[in-house]
Amino acid sequence: MTTTYSSNNVLNAVAAAAKTLGERKEEVNRLNVFPVPDGDTGTNMSLTIQSVVSDVANLPIGATGTEIRKAITTGALMGARGNSGVITSQILRGLCEGSQGFEDFNTESVAAAFAKAREVAFQAVRKPVEGTILTVLRDAAAAAKNAADEGLSTEDALDAIVAEAYASVQRTPDLLPVLKEHGVVDAGGFGLAIIFDAFTAALLGRAGTMVDEMSFMRGSHPKVEIEQVNDWEGSQYRYCNEFLVDSDALDKDEALEFLSTMGDCELCVGDVPKFKVHVHSDHPDQVLKYFLDRGQISKVFIHNMQIQSEERNEKLAAEEAAEKKPLGFVAVAAGEGQGAILKSLGVDVVVSGGQTMNPSTKDLLDAAGAVNADAVILLPNNSNIIMAANSAADLAEFPCAVVPTKSVPQAFSALFAVDQDASLETNVEEMTEAAAAVKTGEVTWGTRDSKDAEGNPIAEGDVIGIADGSIEAVDDSIDGAVLTLLGKMDAEDADTCTILAGEDYSDDDLAALVAEIEAVYEDLEIDAQRGGQPLYPIIFSVE
Repeated sequence: MTTTYSSNNVLNAVAAAAKTLGERKEEVNRLNVFPVPDGDTGTNMSLTIQSVVSDVANLPIGATGTEIRKAITTGALMGARGNSGVITSQILRGLCEGSQGFEDFNTESVAAAFAKAREVAFQAVRKPVEGTILTVLRDAAAAAKNAADEGLSTEDALDAIVAEAYASVQRTPDLLPVLKEHGVVDAGGFGLAIIFDAFTAALLGRAGTMVDEMSFMRGSHPKVEIEQVNDWEGSQYRYCNEFLVDSDALDKDEALEFLSTMGDCELCVGDVPKFKVHVHSDHPDQVLKYFLDRGQISKVFIHNMQIQSEERNEKLAAEEAAEKKPLGFVAVAAGEGQGAILKSLGVDVVVSGGQTMNPSTKDLLDAAGAVNADAVILLPNNSNIIMAANSAADLAEFPCAVVPTKSVPQAFSALFAVDQDASLETNVEEMTEAAAAVKTGEVTWGTRDSKDAEGNPIAEGDVIGIADGSIEAVDDSIDGAVLTLLGKMDAEDADTCTILAGEDYSDDDLAALVAEIEAVYEDLEIDAQRGGQPLYPIIFSVE
């Protein structure tokens, strides 16, 4: 059975590819060594494809194929940033032009699109270099042609293209000496493979991308380490210049000849009346004057690559100098205040999430992987997130465990129990015990008619108090619900009460609440903080 893919399917896959590249752009940035170590390849490619998504999103419902292709081509050109971004824009332009004349998205149309993309992208670069994004594109186009020649299904053809793109990325160090010297693959090629991979995964309805299974990332073959090159001496020019030109008289060939006298990495792409210009040069003034004499310029970006490289190298040096800890922590929190408190208690990475925004297993796994520690403990801080945290711990390729906290206050107590000199297992046991000793109360509003733990009616809009997951209070005021909960949570036997005020709960209201609690529980030590969480004006704990 042949699967039919609509324009909407394809555009949604493009959006998914943009999202994935955006999430991984720093990984691509850290690979960059060519043509100069300006370190922003991933960012530039991400901005370019995101501009495409924005332009497509503004199309009217029922837009024709011609209108869609124009939106993609224009969005890519207008949003292209840097050498890699401009080349990416030309690849997208070629894919659009190559797909014209085909009614269906299938192996034949894909092969034609890739053939045209290769042609357009290579024409845009005056001096193509092997071992770069162009090499990966050429190899992917060859895979597309082979798939068409062999009569493969669309699904198999796309898989073959992605697999060959990653294989081509793996080969780039053998083609470009500077990559081999520094033990990295080409950044632009890797970014392009990610785009193809994420697009395919989304179009075919897969949960994950092929890169997670590629041997060059982790497997039996020698691993290509992701490192940053810390020298800038190889660059002959200081400034990266890029801008748009509106002109009815500009001759692209003449413009490229001029740009070649000004510097390197020269590009002039597009057609009358809109062009995109990119060049590395020490004379931005002369570059701008040439094009001002021939039209109007806009969206001018001039970057001092030497300063940019020095700043990045300082940042990387600081990262490398950071001592690897025996034990690190990832915690989930909703609100800047909660996150700030967690970090002050030793949490390395705070993942945004909570009751109405549960992070995925991948979110937690990525966060754990970013921690500079021998072992990592996950604090989900919500009963709905514990399962995802357990999955992340199981998938981690390093020691990783979960302390099943159901609230942020439980995480506070758990973090106080940490012993960096103890084993992972011991810390999990001690932290879990500390968290279990904490009783948590949450106050919010009912969203529909219901009943509390004792069967009493709850009307939509009522203030409700939740004690460790059970609705134990219904009131017409936040303060009243808090005091009712404190009574049911045996606050008279507790020593401390920690209060986290929500984003819309004022400081004056918080002060008044604290005064009311102190009047009832004179011996209870109260620690009131700004939690910043949405939907829950008050979250508190007693222990």
